[in-house]
Amino acid sequence: MQRFIRPLFFTALASCCAGAFAATPNDQAPHGRLPAWAVPQSYQLAFKVDPSQAEFSGVTTIKLDLKQAADHVWLDGADLRVSKVTVTEANGSTHDAKYVAAAPKEGVARVDFGATLKPQQLSLTFTYSAPLNQQLQGLYKVSHAGVPYAMTQMEPISARFAFPGFDEPGFKTPYDLTLTIPSDLTAVANTRQINETAAAPGWKTVAFAQTRPLPTYLVAFAVGPWDIANGPDIAPDDYRSEVLPLRGVAAHGEAHRMQHVLSETPSIIHTLENYYGFGYPFGKLDLLAAPDFAAGAMENPGLVTFRDWLLLLDPDSPAQYVRGSFNVTAHELAHQWTGDTVTLAWWNDIWLNEAFATWMQQKVTMKVHPEYRADLDRVSGAEKAMQNDSLTSARTIRQPITGNGDIQTAFDGITYQKGAAVIGMFEGYVGESTFQKGMRAYIQAHKFGNATASDLVDAIAAAAGQGGTFKHAFDSFLDQSGVPYVQAKLEQKNGKAVLQLSQDRYLPFGSTGNTNRTWGIPVCVRYGATDGVKTSCQMLDQSTGSMVLPDAAAATWVMPNADARGYYRFSLGKQEWAELTRHIGALNDKEQLAYADSIDAGFRKAQWNAGEAMAALKPLTSVATRDVVVAPLDTVEWIYRNEAVTDAQRARVVAWVKDAYLPRMQQLGYQRKPGENSADELLRSELANVLALEFKVPEVRAALLKQGDAALAKQADGHLSLDAANPDLLGMALAVAVQERGKPAVDTLIAELPKTTSPDLRNAMLTGLSAVEDPALADQVRDFALSQQVKVGEMAMILRGSHATPAARNGLWTWFTGHYPQVLARTGSFAGGMLPGLVGGGGCSKAEADRLQAYFAPRLKDISGADRGLAQTREQTLLCAALKSRQDPAAILR
Repeated sequence: MQRFIRPLFFTALASCCAGAFAATPNDQAPHGRLPAWAVPQSYQLAFKVDPSQAEFSGVTTIKLDLKQAADHVWLDGADLRVSKVTVTEANGSTHDAKYVAAAPKEGVARVDFGATLKPQQLSLTFTYSAPLNQQLQGLYKVSHAGVPYAMTQMEPISARFAFPGFDEPGFKTPYDLTLTIPSDLTAVANTRQINETAAAPGWKTVAFAQTRPLPTYLVAFAVGPWDIANGPDIAPDDYRSEVLPLRGVAAHGEAHRMQHVLSETPSIIHTLENYYGFGYPFGKLDLLAAPDFAAGAMENPGLVTFRDWLLLLDPDSPAQYVRGSFNVTAHELAHQWTGDTVTLAWWNDIWLNEAFATWMQQKVTMKVHPEYRADLDRVSGAEKAMQNDSLTSARTIRQPITGNGDIQTAFDGITYQKGAAVIGMFEGYVGESTFQKGMRAYIQAHKFGNATASDLVDAIAAAAGQGGTFKHAFDSFLDQSGVPYVQAKLEQKNGKAVLQLSQDRYLPFGSTGNTNRTWGIPVCVRYGATDGVKTSCQMLDQSTGSMVLPDAAAATWVMPNADARGYYRFSLGKQEWAELTRHIGALNDKEQLAYADSIDAGFRKAQWNAGEAMAALKPLTSVATRDVVVAPLDTVEWIYRNEAVTDAQRARVVAWVKDAYLPRMQQLGYQRKPGENSADELLRSELANVLALEFKVPEVRAALLKQGDAALAKQADGHLSLDAANPDLLGMALAVAVQERGKPAVDTLIAELPKTTSPDLRNAMLTGLSAVEDPALADQVRDFALSQQVKVGEMAMILRGSHATPAARNGLWTWFTGHYPQVLARTGSFAGGMLPGLVGGGGCSKAEADRLQAYFAPRLKDISGADRGLAQTREQTLLCAALKSRQDPAAILR
């Protein structure tokens, strides 16, 4: 037990009652979850916020259930200057307590009561002040057009920067919020405003309705001269009896650009309500375009916040922004059910939020905008996750949490895309309607509370009439890392075609991991039959198995991942690969993506040489579907960057690319066409980018340079003529101009960026600056990235553009190690874990891996979560070096 100097009254209280209850806990500052013997019941939050100032003040009252006798409680608070803590006991008596920052780096604090209190319902009231955060977390300060705003981002563990509390998802309570703000500003929050009163001269106090039970990470509000645009009210339906008010919130002068996303939102809400059989429960819905933001968007109930370019759209906005806007909006609104209505109990189950929102977003998009091909996004997203999941340092979907760093690095492709792919795989196994029945039961059983992975899997299993085998199969993907590798070999037995199957863990060449691992895999195979094409499925839950293919043709072809529904890679014998390649046109486009991924997987295992891989991938470049057309590029770019070492080898790769893609680029042209679909606009952008900036094809660069020069021309008002370029190609055009024109182009863009508030134009200019190749200019641009003219959330756009060549990576490394303190000062805890990859990504030599390890290892104490980022970036670098040493560059010319 810790000793404290107690006032006489409290000593007497403790003495008289000591025999009536247990001794106070004898514990140390928690480094993970807070103890469960003190549980919050509700919060009253009062803030005084002026965005023009450096600090804010607050008063927080927490009603608390003290479940056992204690002389202290543990809670969370970071960078808070607490001037007073008052304890109000169940009998109404009050006395002062002491706030102690017990573990400042982790944001853990202790409140000492001054006496041992018996179990009871009590209240803690904190009076404090704190800085408006400069790293986009907690209650932070941003600016737009030189005007300050204050807003929140609490996830994952940043509420502790805004108010003292129990900053964990399992503690879910209602909140009452009041904001005292300058009289000429506007405030928005999770719930509707219910009152406004005058405060001190020049100030007003705004009160908001009590929230539904929420964890701290979903509390949200914003203060500033916001513009508010009313959207269409969302009509009642079978699951919601009240009209749902919809608004768009943006920085001053910008809300008119939100009409497109507001017009799309009712269809998203209705689709989600119809799927879950449960009406949107949070009373009102505001979508806020944040002037600066660490994440893409955040699902705060009633006040969903986004990076501004996702919401501020014009009629000529790039197709990638329009599609991205819908997809991200669908994702965040899906969270209103999975994440907000039902919340994970602890961060090891963050996939219950993010994987399900990703999976549901794709279902919504396929229903409302089938032309966006979210079914292909599912496949390509899973395949990107497999690249990370092939590392021995990959995390599991359901990742044990050992500290704050594990929480902060859990928001990755494993949680989002792998999780969504696994959900989709088991949805396909039990059937969509059955899976929906399970999801509805899960939401109803845990609404406004918390849930675990077992709760979800049990609900699906019950709906499907499945037992332990199904649960074990599902858990095998949740609780172990890695990509299953299904090897298939076709045999003829007793006049029947039999597919012999085996599984282990996929590992690329050079990996030190153990391949001995099994999953419960729903394997579905499509094959050529005597009367067409058929599909056969079975659960492969042992290391080997077999599957009879009824009515298979004598010389059949086999696609071992039908509809690319399964989260696994596959391998075939040489004859089976040859047959599958010959029948590439018989595959649907999802299967063609799976084919491309498994060719790439074989190449990275050194089972294919460069020439063989390029030949096997070439047929995909002539299909109609955009996603499939560009699928070979990751493999071919790797060969060009890392394997092609002579002029002849590099010329051979460029010739392959030109033959595959230049005719399509010329057909598309460099300007939009009347009535053109968005898929063609996206393909034009993707091909222009790879042909001009990766493979430096002269005719494509010339066309883009013409647009870049036009965009850099000064208008009469002194601004650039950025609208002179095709909006879809503006960033690439500026990139080519920077590379060809050098310092004049760089200086022009650096001068223009601070004068530009439009987020899409800023993004294009940052893309141009990130492409600089001259070493001196590259350092100039990186120095600019550290200035206040570049937003915190924009800085990485510049730095990640320096990975293409060893010279560029060396230049970035030298600059970074000379500016480490400045970079660290601008990145918050949410982004810190990404630093090793940001400055060390793309490496392909042991020397690069070694310098990364030597530099970051002693600095891990400075950067929460960077240990995982370091391990994965180092492993990727060593694997690249191993494959490079194994491959024979001469094979490129064969």
